[in-house]
Amino acid sequence: MKIGFIAYPASGHLYPMTALARKLQSRGHEVICIGVPDTEPIVRAAGLTFVPYCEEEFPTGSLTEAYAPVAKMQGMEVVAYTSEKIFAPLTRAALKHLPQTLEQTGVEALVIDTIHFFLELVPINMGIPYAQVCCAMPLDLSGTTPPFIFNWPHETTPEALTRNIEGVHQAVQTLLPVLAEATHYADSTDLRSNWQEPGSTLSKLAVITQTPKEFDFPGIPWPSQFHYAGPLHDGEGREPVAFPWEKLNGKPLIYASLGTLVNGLDHAYTAILEASNELPEVQLVLSVGHSINPDDLRPIPPHAIIVRTAPQLQLLKRAALCITHAGLNTTLEALAQGVPMVALPIGYDQPGVAARIEHHGVGRCLEVAALTGKQMLMAIRKVLENPSYRARAQYFQKVIKRTRGLKVAADRIEEAFENGTTFP
Repeated sequence: MKIGFIAYPASGHLYPMTALARKLQSRGHEVICIGVPDTEPIVRAAGLTFVPYCEEEFPTGSLTEAYAPVAKMQGMEVVAYTSEKIFAPLTRAALKHLPQTLEQTGVEALVIDTIHFFLELVPINMGIPYAQVCCAMPLDLSGTTPPFIFNWPHETTPEALTRNIEGVHQAVQTLLPVLAEATHYADSTDLRSNWQEPGSTLSKLAVITQTPKEFDFPGIPWPSQFHYAGPLHDGEGREPVAFPWEKLNGKPLIYASLGTLVNGLDHAYTAILEASNELPEVQLVLSVGHSINPDDLRPIPPHAIIVRTAPQLQLLKRAALCITHAGLNTTLEALAQGVPMVALPIGYDQPGVAARIEHHGVGRCLEVAALTGKQMLMAIRKVLENPSYRARAQYFQKVIKRTRGLKVAADRIEEAFENGTTFP
């Protein structure tokens, strides 16, 4: 079968989607990855066929420019900005060009990233079967648990459920610019359904999340076609990253990264370095991305290594602790190595991931807005000195090994495409 993959154009989405695409390709399927030009290097590094679209609206380098303001944002500000300035234009361009791309490539079925909101309207309109993958946290629209844009704890009181429902309404409101593009497409194609109801366009064949069931909040009334799989990574298919391995001194390693998008908050890095300066018994590797000038972070502790990009998977294999923005991929990669965390959620689904880190006892969560070095130091010491955090992380390491996420996800997708052609 010729299967098309469409991931949201960010590394945290491209890595799991390309890993799943390679898994299906290894089973004899012809796989092509459709994306804006900026995604080509990651797709090619994974050994997959790349087909560009939306080249006029999103030429090479345009995503870097579009995301530049995001680096200094946090909370709902970053969600609202991304919805209006990136999600909406990307949805408009994708809805315009995807039909022709599918016709030219002869794709028989589609696997779509759920964060690529409303792109499923195209296969619905064209009668092409599609499955969806939640590379980020799956969004619970029932109100049983808090929407992932909030770091609220899981509670079942009437007050908490009312709060959750209000949170769902807020989450939907942030997507109104994207909904406007979807409405225009539906009107222009005479697409008639209840798709404006939140969640109504989700695939009826398969919706798969890389979040292990054990790591999610309990009791969410997912539909029957929803499947927990497990992390969609295998440590392969990524571009190599240079790193000064000779500088590692053998002390317990703290690996710190705030991701690739909302990673420009200077004070957060300063707090991490201040805490590290009080911990001469460990060594810090701090990855700062391209939104921060490392020279602006001085003084740097003598035992710290600062890099712009890092070989994350290899470093996590050596780490005693991971300081993370609570991006889902970093969190799952840390848990896959049994590494506890200190979470500094900034935006998107990170608050929801951080709430689960706290809920399951695999780390501590700090508010990033007014973060200080003292707070950071206390959290690091608490996680390192209390063996329960590592024990819980090691429990999830066993869970992840047992779940075999890539195999489960590939199985569910094959079953969906072989056995069903039901559309919303």
